[in-house]
Amino acid sequence: MNICVFCSSSNAINDKYFEAAQNLGELIGKGGHNLINGGANVGLMEAATIAASKAGAKTVGIIPERMIGRSLASNNSHEVIITTDMMERKAQMRDMSDAFIALPGGFGTLEEILEVITLRQLSYHHKPIVFVNTNNFFDYLFKQFELSYVELFAKDIYRQLYFVAETPEEAMKYIENYEEVELDSKWFKVPEK
Repeated sequence: MNICVFCSSSNAINDKYFEAAQNLGELIGKGGHNLINGGANVGLMEAATIAASKAGAKTVGIIPERMIGRSLASNNSHEVIITTDMMERKAQMRDMSDAFIALPGGFGTLEEILEVITLRQLSYHHKPIVFVNTNNFFDYLFKQFELSYVELFAKDIYRQLYFVAETPEEAMKYIENYEEVELDSKWFKVPEK
């Protein structure tokens, strides 16, 4: 299985986040899976790449050409795919992957994971999506999701679009045992104003 991991490219973050990324990479490799990620040589991306590779995974980094010019491409990826821009990068990551995991990250990570959730909601794919909530990093995002359910901006069944794992082990167990849920594709009945 090709597992896409969205995550931080920062080296400034706490070691607990690096430990989770390394743990996830190792589990991907030991499980006989491949790692797809953003291909950078910094942050959690590089930590996951190195750990996955050491554990036997094939690692594929997909990186826009602008980042190549900044010397940000990982030398530890088995394969590096260079794209013209970020949109092409995300499309390739989605197309090549069988599952998606978000580790903690910044705006780019949030944009990537929210896009795959939206595409799953609209039935463009039926792949598992998991947040690894290391150090309760995503708690405020989940509170925002909760507000969307309560205020009827999102249907309650959309809670099943994604899974929240506390550990990389829990994330991998979910993905390896994933059974697709048929989501209600009907829109809300919109009242007249």
